[in-house]
Amino acid sequence: MDIAVKPLDPADEKAVEQAYQVVEAAIAADVPDFPPVGRQRFLAELRHPWPGASHERAVATIDGAAAGYVVIELPQLDNLDNADADLTVHPEFRRRGVGRALYDHVRGVVRGLGRKRIMGMSVETLPGGVARDEAGGAFATAMGAKGALTDVRRRLDVTTVDDADLDRQLAAAWERAGGYSIVQWKGATPEEIIDDVAYLDGRLLTDAPMGDLAWEAENVDASRIRAIDAVVAARGRRRYHTAMRHDESGKVVSFTTIDFAGTADWHAFQQITIVDPTHRGHRLGTVAKIENLRYTRVYEPGLRVIDTWNAGVNDHMISINEAMGFRPVDAWQNWQHDL
Repeated sequence: MDIAVKPLDPADEKAVEQAYQVVEAAIAADVPDFPPVGRQRFLAELRHPWPGASHERAVATIDGAAAGYVVIELPQLDNLDNADADLTVHPEFRRRGVGRALYDHVRGVVRGLGRKRIMGMSVETLPGGVARDEAGGAFATAMGAKGALTDVRRRLDVTTVDDADLDRQLAAAWERAGGYSIVQWKGATPEEIIDDVAYLDGRLLTDAPMGDLAWEAENVDASRIRAIDAVVAARGRRRYHTAMRHDESGKVVSFTTIDFAGTADWHAFQQITIVDPTHRGHRLGTVAKIENLRYTRVYEPGLRVIDTWNAGVNDHMISINEAMGFRPVDAWQNWQHDL
């Protein structure tokens, strides 16, 4: 058995197709309630990399057959000691040394660039929850990584949402949100609020629980937000946003986002929800999330489920999500390997 690991050339159509087949097969096996990635989305993400980072990719083959794929994301504007590795082994080729061969490649790349840490994630079974193959966690431990933060994925079944209850929650939240108004948009961030959105986005890793992850706050400004918006559009993703504006100052002090990957109308991700610390206590997060769900459903009638992740210790955001109807599905461990 010959395991070969080679850097992926995006111009190599055969290698790209091999990488795509590995990813699609792994998702179907490991998280079958996720929608397929789809070839269009996979190619779009390859051709339009995320701003503020460089990427190294490699494909593993066994006797010429696609067996594994890894993407190494290397931040360029902050967190310069870190690298994130998204490593996938085709279900038919697991427990044959493919993951170890790919991880040896990752270590070589990361050490060669003088970086100190590798981060990654794996899915886990929640007590009483959907059974998941936890081989990813065992592999991470074997490679020398340590669990640094556990996130829990919760899912909202939009088809069974109790709209009357959401209306009651929203009315009660608005009673605490006097002096604020909503701003909503699809797609690119409006220029008149882009500096406020950049400030809030940059606060996310400062305010969110990070456990033992050695990940510093990101440097976010208006130009970075514009670059992100451009990549999101180029990838075919659809985003819906609701912000809360402080009427007296005119500043946006909270916002939230629902994001469609672009290949499945029935599925979306609940992304960032953040409130500026000086404006907390006014139920702005609740207002923004419920108003944004309403806003999104107007334009996305096919939406059936929304997935979101929260750190297991983020009690405040968890309480908002569960009041809306989000329910736990599985856990996702954040791993950190200090080289």
